[in-house]
Amino acid sequence: MEGIVYNIQRYSIDDGPGVRTTVFLKGCPLSCLWCSNPESQNPLPEVTWRYTSCKKCGICVETCPLELIKLDEDGIHIDRKSCDRCGKCVEACVQEALQMSGKRMTVEEVYDVVKRDADYYKVSGGGLTCSGGELLMQADFVTELFKRCRGDEIHTCADTSGFGTKEAMEKVLVYTDLVYYDLKYIDSAEHKKNCGQSNELILSNLVLVVEKGIPMVIRVPLIPGYNDSDENLTAIAKTVAELDDGIPVNILPYHRYGENKYRMIDRKYQLEDVESPTEEELDKAKKIIESYGLKCEISK
Repeated sequence: MEGIVYNIQRYSIDDGPGVRTTVFLKGCPLSCLWCSNPESQNPLPEVTWRYTSCKKCGICVETCPLELIKLDEDGIHIDRKSCDRCGKCVEACVQEALQMSGKRMTVEEVYDVVKRDADYYKVSGGGLTCSGGELLMQADFVTELFKRCRGDEIHTCADTSGFGTKEAMEKVLVYTDLVYYDLKYIDSAEHKKNCGQSNELILSNLVLVVEKGIPMVIRVPLIPGYNDSDENLTAIAKTVAELDDGIPVNILPYHRYGENKYRMIDRKYQLEDVESPTEEELDKAKKIIESYGLKCEISK
């Protein structure tokens, strides 16, 4: 069985307990305006352009068999709708400014990387985290990978937006030890406006995880001017508390670390004028969550 992976990050300490290996999978049905990994949204491999390494030599223009690459004073531009991902431009780029984001890997190939750090997992209480993109788009692959981990007593964490079918979620949960579950909005119209899809599947899968009794952490990315209103935070806190007031909530402060990635795939970043939340704004959000009896932490 194959999946499409765009990064495997070893020695991760931010994607679950202990020292972990995080496998980032391609493909996400959401298009959140603040997405830090826009290269993860396309389910297929795609060419990225690292403009800081580019010498504008034009070799890629000459190499493309479909003549889909143009060069001007701003750099190169790829007709991505017509690109067949042959990778010839990547192979020809001496500066390695062009790279392919995403490659097909078997479960065994990925697991060979994961199991290298088995000793670290045992000592630290870590394990494997599958993230994205959205892992539910590759539910069969994740399930088989988690199954391998379960056989070797390696802890598994599913980092998900919850947007996927009930069948996909049920399949993954069989071998999942912990769920990191993103909640951006409770109002479906606002979710569709800023994330590209309504959130009915997300809310129904949230209930499913609780019913299955899988340990879970709710993660709320806090985006000033978008989802940081008292009304939205209150709705999130109330929803979680009514399901299980023992579920912890982590607030993820908005940042712009992924802004430059948009240029790498010929896209414009939409939130150029949005600043990170202040300490006062974060503290206010935390207090709203805690007012419903929930444990809340602010991630670094």
